[in-house]
Formats: sequence, structure tokens, C-alpha cells
Amino acid sequence: MAVTTDENFAKIKEIVCEILELEEEEVTAEGLFNDEYGADSLRAIEILGALEREFGVVIEQAELVRMTNLQGVYDVLAETAGWAKQ
Repeated sequence: MAVTTDENFAKIKEIVCEILELEEEEVTAEGLFNDEYGADSLRAIEILGALEREFGVVIEQAELVRMTNLQGVYDVLAETAGWAKQ
């Protein structure tokens, strides 16, 4: 059974919230990690590494500039993992 977009997005949100030490209700798809949640570059690297382990992909560090919120993270991961646009 294929994993849906919603399931992937939920898993990404879970990982991000765990690393940023936030409740899932506090984080929106467009909320900026740095400006709104106080994430620094070290946290961004942690998020990148956790996503690579969870989804079995390698994400170029250059993509971090696009990974400023949940939607950006999802977009980069979808492209990297080759998920079909749904």
C-alpha cells in the first residue's frame, strides 16, 4: 500500500517538532523555522539528517535554503525521494 501525501507530511511534521521541541499544534505548514520557532542552523542540519534516516534518501545541504518551513521540507523531500505529485 502506497504512503499518502498526508502520511508523509505528518511524519515530517513529527520529526521537525521533535527536533525543535515543539507541540505539533504549534507548527504550521508555512511557519518559518528560524523566525517563528527559533531554530538555528544546527537544528536545520539535525532535521536534514533525521529525514534522510527516516526516508532513506540523501538530501544535498544546498537544499537547506528551501527548507525554511514544513511545506519547503516536504517539497524538497518529495523531489529527492521521487514521490509522485498528488
